[in-house]
Amino acid sequence: MKNIIIILILISSVRAEAQNLITGFITSNKGDSLPGVSIYIKNTYDGTSTNAKGFFSFKTSATGSQFLVAQSVGYKNQELPIDLNASPIEIEIQLKEAIDQLNAVTITAGAMEASDENKAVVLKPLDIVTTPSAMGDIIGAFQTLPGTSTVGNDGRLFVRGGDASETAIFIDGLQVGNAFGTTASNVPTRTRFSPNLFKGSFFSTGGYSAEYGQALSSALALNTVDIPLRSQGDISIMSLGGGYTQTLVGKNNSLTASANYFDLAPYQSLIKQDFNWERSPYGWDVSLAANQKVGNGGILKAYFQKESNGFKLWQQQPGEIGKGNLIGIKNDYTYTQSNIKLIGKNNWSYTGGISYSENIDQFDLDSQNVRQQNRLIHAKGVAIKDFSDAISLKMGIESTWSAYEETLVNEGLSRDFLDQRYNLFLESDYYLSNQLIFRGGLRSGYSVLSDEFWVDPRASVSYKFEHEGQMSFAYGTFSQLPLEKFRVNNNSLGNTEAEHFILNYFISKNGRTFRAEAFHKSYDNLITFNGSNLAPEDISLSGSGYAKGMDFFYRDRKSIKETDFWVTYSFVDSKRRFDSFESKVQPSFAPKHNASIVAKHYVSALQSQIGMSFSFNDGYAYTNPNLAGEQYAKTKSFQNLSLSWSYLPKPNLIIHLACSNVLGRDNIFGYQYAPETNETGLVPGMPITQGAPRFLFMGIFLTLSKDKTANQLNNL
Repeated sequence: MKNIIIILILISSVRAEAQNLITGFITSNKGDSLPGVSIYIKNTYDGTSTNAKGFFSFKTSATGSQFLVAQSVGYKNQELPIDLNASPIEIEIQLKEAIDQLNAVTITAGAMEASDENKAVVLKPLDIVTTPSAMGDIIGAFQTLPGTSTVGNDGRLFVRGGDASETAIFIDGLQVGNAFGTTASNVPTRTRFSPNLFKGSFFSTGGYSAEYGQALSSALALNTVDIPLRSQGDISIMSLGGGYTQTLVGKNNSLTASANYFDLAPYQSLIKQDFNWERSPYGWDVSLAANQKVGNGGILKAYFQKESNGFKLWQQQPGEIGKGNLIGIKNDYTYTQSNIKLIGKNNWSYTGGISYSENIDQFDLDSQNVRQQNRLIHAKGVAIKDFSDAISLKMGIESTWSAYEETLVNEGLSRDFLDQRYNLFLESDYYLSNQLIFRGGLRSGYSVLSDEFWVDPRASVSYKFEHEGQMSFAYGTFSQLPLEKFRVNNNSLGNTEAEHFILNYFISKNGRTFRAEAFHKSYDNLITFNGSNLAPEDISLSGSGYAKGMDFFYRDRKSIKETDFWVTYSFVDSKRRFDSFESKVQPSFAPKHNASIVAKHYVSALQSQIGMSFSFNDGYAYTNPNLAGEQYAKTKSFQNLSLSWSYLPKPNLIIHLACSNVLGRDNIFGYQYAPETNETGLVPGMPITQGAPRFLFMGIFLTLSKDKTANQLNNL
């Protein structure tokens, strides 16, 4: 027994002599000491944690060549080779911060997202269909965001002093031609696409990614739903028409088919109209969407939409007696696209697709018959490489084929043009830390028709403060070819140009979001001409201008129980020399002061959501030929209070009521004047008004599914 004890003592003594002492100090790459860092010998249990001052000390029985591992949440793991030869080791270690994409800073300058996937969200997809003034139109919801102006006699999206043509719309990254329905002068229109198609959107009011082009002011990127949640059938019965949508969902694919019809004739026979309709607006549309999962996280999508619509309208002319001019419009539209997303090896990912838009308009203007046809093909491929969690690179190539033809049918006269554009873009994100990110990009283009090559640089930087607020700055130049009606007159017209500077502050915390943004935008090479907008002459790129101002946005889902509301205000100081104006003027589509309030409150006892939205601007500038100067007159302020009530008596049944301009305010959007003076020596004019004092909408939306709990909002 005595011998055994002696042997054990000798073994213990040998082990004690073989232990190596390791001490050290661990800091961050900013030089701060790091407490609580786990440090150990790889593949052993020997190790410890740093103390409050970043120091550590432990002994190990391991010998020879080993790896010392340092590990801490928020930092990259580090492995250091060490040689354990019974001598004490003293070491200093610096850990680099890991980039956490979920919590890291994002670039918010000029960017507003409607998505459930991004934390810098301003609107969610559901907001688009539940904003009272939107009446289910995507653009109607975005018109309640900062930087936009409500132009009630147009309906399209006007951003920071830019006209509606300066906003480009993309679906899954592919450009959409003629995204808004065709209409007559001073008759508002709306987008062609159902908000139920999209899972999210990215709306930029400037300084946007090098991936997007041909838009001087704004890009609206809409992303379609991948695979719907379940198979279901949706029946829509509305005061304007109805439709049916059938969705079939498999394990890895889905198919959605939809058909809708509308006719405003019954509605307009019951509700007083200020417009003199000869034939009320009518139309139908059908669509088909097919999605298939492919590979490791990839997806293949295909979408087709066909629609046809029209109307006839008497438009009274200033200084004339009678109904005025009869305008008839017949529109046929086709849009189809297919795109794919693939996840490659070594942190590569790829997207690509092709879209086709065709718009055919037939205008009957009293005795004149005009046919216009636009066709647009856009093909695009994008590759993204994540070199690390801090550096990524996006590169892409595009080809766009656009054709335009207009014909005076009775005279047999026709003119057209065909253009091909090629674009390359390159953009990189570089995270210096979780608090600081740089983005730089270049977009180049070449137009065969105008024989012009151009390069647009883009850059952004964003810094996140300790209190989670962040400051962003964005800069970029943007190029856009003129509208078809000008290019068909002068094929050599090159790009109009804009330069953006944007400074943004954004914070979203505890159910509240605040966003403030200052901007300056300058324009060069704007279109100018002599004569009227319908028959321009001497068209050139000799215009210029600017838009500057600031926006504020506040959203609160926390302060009032069951209530979600947001408030926006935008100030825009914009002047430009364009069209046939002889001097720089405030455009009629750019009111200086714009504001909106949207509130939604859920009443559990009534199983209802009550909504309210109020829009305001200080009036539209216009030229009164009876006064000296251009655009020195201004209408009274625009005001629109809209209310909505959504009642859910059953999980699969929604009854929705909405009314715009509840107070019946007589909004005026400008004045139209006769070409000559009358017997009093004055030029007679008449106000440009809204089509009706109010617009009423009622819809019943019933969903048929196996569990009877789904409704049409489930996929949003």
